[in-house]
Amino acid sequence: MNELRLRLLSETFSIHRLDPSRSIPPTVLGSSIFFVGRTKEELSIVCRSSIPILQAKTEENWSCFMVEGPLDFNLTGIVARLSGALAAAEISIFPISTFDTDYILVKQVDLQRAEIALKDAGYQI
Repeated sequence: MNELRLRLLSETFSIHRLDPSRSIPPTVLGSSIFFVGRTKEELSIVCRSSIPILQAKTEENWSCFMVEGPLDFNLTGIVARLSGALAAAEISIFPISTFDTDYILVKQVDLQRAEIALKDAGYQI
């Protein structure tokens, strides 16, 4: 049995790709949960779907599993094991890591199959 526990967040998320010169919208910054990554090629924002972001390429309708943490930096293979279980079920993911834990987003259409695959891999949700 896997000792890591997962929590399914209640929010529905969207993943946005913007021009890297764009500013992060204040509505995103005021949200209680969001993720931002910027490179010279793009600005990526993951936030609640209820937050509109104009002029963005957007992937909608994602659900999110959070690994209950905080996790020790010495732990290895957490995302690899989660993604492996979901890949075996042919479920695409969008992983995000923070200082304390990891998040795995799956399309809502795949949510039921993802829960089954993760439970079959020994995760408690």
